[in-house]
Amino acid sequence: MEKRRKLNVELIKFLIGSMLVVGVLMLLGSSLVNNRQYRKLYNDKALEIAKTVSDQVNGDFIEELCKEIDTEEFEQIQEKAVAADDEQPIIDWLKAKGMYQNYERINEYLHSIQADMNIEYLYIQMIQDHSSVYLFDPSSGYLTLGYKEELSERFDKLKGNERLEPTVSRTELGWLSSAGEPVLSSDGEKCAVAFVDIDMTEIVRNTIRFTVLMVCLCILIILAAGMGISRKIKKRISRPIELLTEATHKFGNGEEGYDENNIVELDIHTRDEIEELYHATQSMQKSIINYMDNLTRVTAEKERIGAELNVATQIQASMLPCIFPAFPDRDEMDIYATMTPAKEVGGDFYDFFMVDDRHMAIVMADVSGKGVPAALFMVIGKTLIKDHTQPGRDLGEVFTEVNNILCESNENGMFITAFEGVLDLVTGEFRYVNAGHEMPFVYRRETNTYEAYKIRAGFVLAGIEDIVYKEQKLQMNIGDKIFQYTDGVTEATDKDRKLYGMDRLDHVLNQQCLSSNPEETLKLVKADIDAFVGDNDQFDDITMLCLEYTKKMGD
Repeated sequence: MEKRRKLNVELIKFLIGSMLVVGVLMLLGSSLVNNRQYRKLYNDKALEIAKTVSDQVNGDFIEELCKEIDTEEFEQIQEKAVAADDEQPIIDWLKAKGMYQNYERINEYLHSIQADMNIEYLYIQMIQDHSSVYLFDPSSGYLTLGYKEELSERFDKLKGNERLEPTVSRTELGWLSSAGEPVLSSDGEKCAVAFVDIDMTEIVRNTIRFTVLMVCLCILIILAAGMGISRKIKKRISRPIELLTEATHKFGNGEEGYDENNIVELDIHTRDEIEELYHATQSMQKSIINYMDNLTRVTAEKERIGAELNVATQIQASMLPCIFPAFPDRDEMDIYATMTPAKEVGGDFYDFFMVDDRHMAIVMADVSGKGVPAALFMVIGKTLIKDHTQPGRDLGEVFTEVNNILCESNENGMFITAFEGVLDLVTGEFRYVNAGHEMPFVYRRETNTYEAYKIRAGFVLAGIEDIVYKEQKLQMNIGDKIFQYTDGVTEATDKDRKLYGMDRLDHVLNQQCLSSNPEETLKLVKADIDAFVGDNDQFDDITMLCLEYTKKMGD
């Protein structure tokens, strides 16, 4: 009797405790999600308003205004106006400089935005090394023009052309959703920053009150329900479970071995789920006995396969150039490459090597399929391409010969899409050949843009014998780059089955990578792909390579 009573007490504690924990966690989770949604909503609103303001205000006028107020003449006028608490000296100064009408027009525009959008604070500041200078503040009038305050660490990145990512923070003025957007002049230079602060104090308070109230109500309801349920289960569960637990514990410890003679036999006839559990336990024990016979063999086999895959992964990684900088004694070029397999081993591969002292070769390829077969075919293709690339040899001939060799023993019908290019470090001539591979992106320093280089693609390697491939050429200048990749980049898929695509790749290259070296470029593109894919599984190998022509050989 005492043992049964103890089990009941523990069961009641567990039941009520679990219900309390789950209920409270669900409420807190829903509150957190709701809070994040509010934060995102207000942050998006703040950022959108900041973008609108930065786009609409006259950047050239603001740039001119910044130059004028950053003078000793204005500092004297501003000090005089503040000391007298009189805006007129500043207004007169603006009129004398011929800037009053433009200033008043922008100020009225900001005031109307602030009023229409229910914004707590809306202002424009000029960012200096260690301080920010107010240019426009429709809530405070002209006396704030030229007012300086210390620049906090959070705004350090605004010294460049970056925007201030929207955040929600608690300040002495309450909870604010804040965002900032650079104001650019017509020549693209940042001259100021438009800041937006939206008051969230009341929303945060209401959310906290609602959460506390719902948690308290949840606790009361669960306690009442738990006590009622406990009366129902005391007599029907405790003893049968104790008997079943003792018997299964004895079987689980293997005290008498695992065979048909040790299956649990109990007098349980409750005609409910407990009896079903008893019969299910017997069935499970029979399955365990059968399973134990095969467990050792299956486990050993899996360990062997896992060890072999691990070795294959290491071998594949060692075959691809992975030490950077690749040519520390050469300053004519900079190169970086990465390969992220979708499985333990992949079918993509890249390579780069010096054909001779003045010619640099790059290879990017994708074998059909995945896993070990693709990796083995990759090794063959990579070795053949490198071995047949000789100084002065036409790249079309290289691919023609490699294709015929691959076709001879291709019983599984595999194929390779491949791109090879050779850069002359003296002249900048880039000879290349393409066998069904993606078009590369070419960066031109003269125009400061990446552009997909449309080239005539030949048929894939190992597809049909006696295909004749044609070598093509393009001219690279100092500072130009080649970005090449496999279809795992453009075909990366998010949870909604949408492809990453060429447009997104073009966008990240031209928006984030224009001033980046090859290593930084690949990291920025991979981060953008990861952000797009999210938690979705990687479908295909992701391989990228970037080559920059930095200096003519011999200069």
